[in-house]
Amino acid sequence: MPSATLTPSVQGPMLSIGEVAARLGVSVHTLRYYERAGLLDVPRQESGVRRYSGREVELLRFLLALRATGMPIALIRRYIGLARLGEVSETERRALLVQHREDVLARMRALKTDLGAIERKIELYDQNHKEPR
Repeated sequence: MPSATLTPSVQGPMLSIGEVAARLGVSVHTLRYYERAGLLDVPRQESGVRRYSGREVELLRFLLALRATGMPIALIRRYIGLARLGEVSETERRALLVQHREDVLARMRALKTDLGAIERKIELYDQNHKEPR
């Protein structure tokens, strides 16, 4: 997980938006949307071309994980806003993530229950279609 600070790292090669999209398995459109939504502030060259550092890539990985687990953009925006405040917001960021974890775990429990119902139905179909001996 990325550190609290959102300061881009200057270590490693700077990547184009296309390279980052390919590396993360998302579209260029998604990366531009994240930037427009205020989730990411990507430095640009004088020509206006975005150049992503390793720091931005790792932050994006984390943001994509939050989205994949169902966190709304508004909450991600809140998390990013807090992170930009630095250490003073660590307690609140942690609380936000703890609550999200609880929400994810609750959805996982519900999915497990639903999956059990599906598996039972499949077993019934399998039992009804067994060839007699």
